[in-house]
Amino acid sequence: MLQGTRFTLNYCLETFSQTEADFAVELANRVLAEWGKATPDDKIMFNLAATVECAPSNHYADMVEYFSTHINQRDCVVISIHPHNDRGTAVAATELALLAGGDRVEGCLLGNGERTGNVDLISLALNLYSQGVSPGLDFSTLSKTVALVCRCNEMEIPVRYPYAGHLVFTAFAGTHQDAIKKGLDAQEKRWSDVDRTGKGTKHWAMPYIPLDPKDLGYGYENLIRVSSQSGKAGTAYMIKQAMQLDLPRRMQVSFYQVVQDESERTGKEMTAGLITSAFRQTYSLGSQPIGRLFLKTFTLSILSPTSHEPSSPLSDYSDDNTTLATPPDEHSSTLRFEGELTVDGTTRTIRGDGHAPVPALVDALRSDLGLELEIGEATGQVINDDTPVHTKYVTFLEMYLRGAPVNSKSGAGTTWGVGVSSDVTAAKCRAVISAANILAGDRSFLRQKRIFTPRPRVAGDWIHHGVKLRTGGLTPSSDQEIFGTLRVQTPTQN
Repeated sequence: MLQGTRFTLNYCLETFSQTEADFAVELANRVLAEWGKATPDDKIMFNLAATVECAPSNHYADMVEYFSTHINQRDCVVISIHPHNDRGTAVAATELALLAGGDRVEGCLLGNGERTGNVDLISLALNLYSQGVSPGLDFSTLSKTVALVCRCNEMEIPVRYPYAGHLVFTAFAGTHQDAIKKGLDAQEKRWSDVDRTGKGTKHWAMPYIPLDPKDLGYGYENLIRVSSQSGKAGTAYMIKQAMQLDLPRRMQVSFYQVVQDESERTGKEMTAGLITSAFRQTYSLGSQPIGRLFLKTFTLSILSPTSHEPSSPLSDYSDDNTTLATPPDEHSSTLRFEGELTVDGTTRTIRGDGHAPVPALVDALRSDLGLELEIGEATGQVINDDTPVHTKYVTFLEMYLRGAPVNSKSGAGTTWGVGVSSDVTAAKCRAVISAANILAGDRSFLRQKRIFTPRPRVAGDWIHHGVKLRTGGLTPSSDQEIFGTLRVQTPTQN
């Protein structure tokens, strides 16, 4: 024997789960006496094997408790738990056995082993971890551990295998997704309060997800995945994660219908990329025209209270991100909206008046395109408000055609527009055009108005000097006398 080697006896009661408890204790006490070397510092180990799991988990735990309370020299004994999984309850049996007095566990990663396998140490350890008990094992890169075990043992695990399967932290059902989204929002607020105040602990508390996936080396990107059976919360979560947009509840219902229809059409799961692509396409979000209408530039001017003509452009219009219109009063000014709009590939100038930018733009769409819209619910959002250079304003705007029936209170069937810009007013105007693109459908627009503009008078031009004509009259002395207020408009297109 090697000098200085220390030997410990591990005596295995191989059929412990099928043996009378008192006989198992009698046998173990005889072995303990025969060994004669057990001390509190050099303990003997008794391995209580459930070689065949032949009874409920509590039955095995009762036997372990009886053994623990009747073995001699208990302080000199280590009770080792060795369950198998014949009834599929090895993890539960182990947890109860530990509560009953067990000190040590023998098992395998992913439950590998004879017949139905030994207890899965990954599931067992992470069950303990989720209850605040440290198992003393490091699974911070669980996916790599699982891949290595599967490769070495030429085995596979189900996608929903506890903790280790790649779908275990994923919700497809709408009710689950809604709860998880609400839980994430609430937790984000709690953790922000901890960062802000320096008080409290960032503890994990989440519906349907017992521990933080990041503790196992996973991210949050797969917590919610969307199929035709999912709900609005899953779609809204995807948009928030990918685009930082927090959709209003009624808009969630509206856009979810788009996602569901696309999922049913393709028969595929809607990934984050597909959902964001559908969102941009639906609401015409892009630097280039996507729908029939695209707002290129616009100006706002205050109309003179006497002439009702623009007095001067507003180079720095101050707007509120949370309101769309100010109720007119005797002191309020009227704004003139004038913008360049791409309409079916052709650039047109539209003009409209209102007491705020959005009503003025709506008036312009009515008078120049024949598109009569009404404003419904609206809300605003600010992105990156802590870094002004990157701040973006977002407007979510519900709109409907004038005279159209009122849609359900839930938001189903409603039409929304989205506008994003570093300027509040631009975000609102883009939201109007976004919704107008959807509501326009294949409707025909009014033809572009043509305004007759007189040629400027040239100095020294003989026609402006009172020349007597053959008819006996004099030439007019001003453009007003020549052209008056002539305004020519082509017939409208129905």
